[in-house]
Amino acid sequence: MTDEVDSYPLQGIRVVAVEQAIAVPLATRHLADLGAEVIKIERPPGGDFARTYDSLADGVSVHFAWTNRGKKSVVLDLKSEEGLADAMRLVSTADVFVHNLGPGVIERLGLGWEAVSARSPGLIACELSGYGDGGPMAGRKAYDLLIQSEIGAASVSGEESAPAKIGISVVDISGAMYVLSSILAAIIQRKQDGKGRRLQVTLFDAIAEWMSVPLLQAKHQGTFYRSGRYHNSIFPYGPFACADGEVVVAIQNDAEWGRFCSGVLGRPELTSDARYAHTEGRHANRAQLGRLIESAFGVLSRAELCARLAAADVPFAESRSVEEAAVHPELVERGRWATFVTERGEVELLRSPFDSDTGWPTPPGGVPRLGQDNGLV
Repeated sequence: MTDEVDSYPLQGIRVVAVEQAIAVPLATRHLADLGAEVIKIERPPGGDFARTYDSLADGVSVHFAWTNRGKKSVVLDLKSEEGLADAMRLVSTADVFVHNLGPGVIERLGLGWEAVSARSPGLIACELSGYGDGGPMAGRKAYDLLIQSEIGAASVSGEESAPAKIGISVVDISGAMYVLSSILAAIIQRKQDGKGRRLQVTLFDAIAEWMSVPLLQAKHQGTFYRSGRYHNSIFPYGPFACADGEVVVAIQNDAEWGRFCSGVLGRPELTSDARYAHTEGRHANRAQLGRLIESAFGVLSRAELCARLAAADVPFAESRSVEEAAVHPELVERGRWATFVTERGEVELLRSPFDSDTGWPTPPGGVPRLGQDNGLV
């Protein structure tokens, strides 16, 4: 792993988090990646329940290792007077306080916005909830699959005959990104006006933003149809079978279509065929065009087809399993896996996306043992 640099953009920023599961822990892990000191307050006796989601990383939960490396862990019973007082003291020393407890829980504990901002007027406090306040679902508990279902994200995924859950925690990840970006924006603004700020982010709003295209299509044309791994308005854009597997092709404009016809299909005359000359025509005639493409691909090996696509400068990808992707040459040859220490030993995790030649190397902090930093309180 790359050595730690002398200065990170959030060096000197203290973050206190009362967090659990995936969304806020992922956001604060990124803050730690950028140099912030992140103190994770966990409940006794077991701490964040993500610690026991699985034990696949040599005895450690992969979910917990992914979202919590580089942090400090403090165990406090927030339902006790002593634990609450210790938490309030920690929050009073923080620049940022962030949480994702259930609806109304943080207020009942005595750590709501009014209480913490009275003690620390410059504090940036961020709350992530499922649905926020004021709507018909305010106060309802929310998990990734539940919100995927409510916003239609599961409905846009899967084959035409059946919807499918998106296979990663896309709602949690989208929420994490807006928590992260909101906190970074508030830190910048505080440097300008010196004021603390209350931030409220919802999982529903975050994934609704990511769902904008299908929502707008449904809103303006009255319907949306699911297209599996194919694009629902651009063609050819999806997987096509070849002699020994499949290759994913993505033709987004007429120039790419021309190179595809000449350099890959060997059919330059198709560029002047009125049915296929432009994007909307190719989409309207996708069934016939799909058969034409698969007929041409069927006599080519995957290696031959990829070579043709590359030579013609046509966007493409190989279809890989997750097992194949875990040893993807882009991850291996660019050193994107790094070793981190856990209470059970060492585990390989992906380096931070901020880690690049012009970015900030991933700090070497390990995955915290429950309560390993109780000496902070």
